[in-house]
Amino acid sequence: MLFTENVLVALAGLKANIMRSLLTMLGIIIGIASVIAIMTVGNSITLIVNTTMQDLGANNLEMGVMQKSVDKETTDSGASYGAGYVRDMTDQDLITEDMVTAFRQEYPDDVKYIIRQESVGDKGTVSRGNKNANVKIVGYNNDYFHFKDIKLQDGRQFLNQDFENHKKVCLVTDKLVERVFDGDSDAALGQEIEVNISGTYYSYYIVGVYEYVQDQFSFGVSDNPTTELVIPYETARYQNHNQNKGDYYFTIVTSVNTNNDEFATKVRDFFNVNYYARNDAYEVMVISMSSMMDSMNSMIGTIQLALSVIAGISLVVGGIGVMNIMLVSITERTKEIGTRKALGATNGSIRLQFITESVVICLIGGVIGIALGVALGLLAVKLMGYSGLVSVESIIIAVGFSMAIGVFFGYYPANKAAKLNPIDALRYE
Repeated sequence: MLFTENVLVALAGLKANIMRSLLTMLGIIIGIASVIAIMTVGNSITLIVNTTMQDLGANNLEMGVMQKSVDKETTDSGASYGAGYVRDMTDQDLITEDMVTAFRQEYPDDVKYIIRQESVGDKGTVSRGNKNANVKIVGYNNDYFHFKDIKLQDGRQFLNQDFENHKKVCLVTDKLVERVFDGDSDAALGQEIEVNISGTYYSYYIVGVYEYVQDQFSFGVSDNPTTELVIPYETARYQNHNQNKGDYYFTIVTSVNTNNDEFATKVRDFFNVNYYARNDAYEVMVISMSSMMDSMNSMIGTIQLALSVIAGISLVVGGIGVMNIMLVSITERTKEIGTRKALGATNGSIRLQFITESVVICLIGGVIGIALGVALGLLAVKLMGYSGLVSVESIIIAVGFSMAIGVFFGYYPANKAAKLNPIDALRYE
């Protein structure tokens, strides 16, 4: 019997027992749907993580002053401290402007930008009449605006004198303008606004309006999101009374040809050997964003694989169901098998017939499972507020796996049918 005839016979058998066929496929459908849904959600989250890290600067180095791990010992005052001890950070523990200048001079070809930031407050409110908007005040240095692609909709960027003279100017989002100035950017430019942070008021003049971009990791859409009110870095430091101190954290944007993992070691050694070797409590630590991204992708992939394996257990259950129904089918069609063998059908053709039926059952169940899994995966991602990404590879693997299950769990019943004695089969009641 030709392969196409076997397929047609299998489809006819499924049609004759639709309910039994659907129940047989149920395990396959659930297993494939679960794996596809997990793969879809996992791939979507991986894409979001990578996109966000790229936006933050996947090739950046995050550098900060961290607590040293030291052996427990006694200080001059008699107090003991160890790895759990944190001495209050002083000016001498921070990274000064002179250190940064020396660092740039040491590695002029590797360092493109050094981004510094200072937070004035995370929970602020801008009010105008009965209108208000939530903001957080963040100061950035000039390098930040060379690196970050801020989409300015109206007004201007900061000028050099804004940084040098710690001017009280700011850039606000179009969301703030929409809530406080009814969306009129022209009316907002040049206006003085007050930001209330826990009862302390800060005044700034609006010089520019930029496009608000929602954080990819935020869930849902808020009518009044907390947006960044950006001010010059020096202004933020002045308002925090930090003008005579250094930094404990900044971001290094490296050149395109720089190997970040190797350069991270150089940066750490440069500061720790030259400046922090005699510091009893603090040292410089450097983290490569690309390494962090690889670690996060690896972690997501591991979780995704573990969940897929758990979901795949239902595929084994489904395969056992297929084997069971095929054994029942052989019992019901014993006379048919005997007739075919009496007419000259070989063991191979009988075996192929029942393996084909098993594969068809699993393949149809797999297709239904794929459709259901894609729908569930995209729905789950949409509910989280993300855009879905369906993996073509996972679909191909699912189809192949369905066929493999059909062959594996269909072989024993098919082989049993092929070995039936035609005389005994014809006599079977």
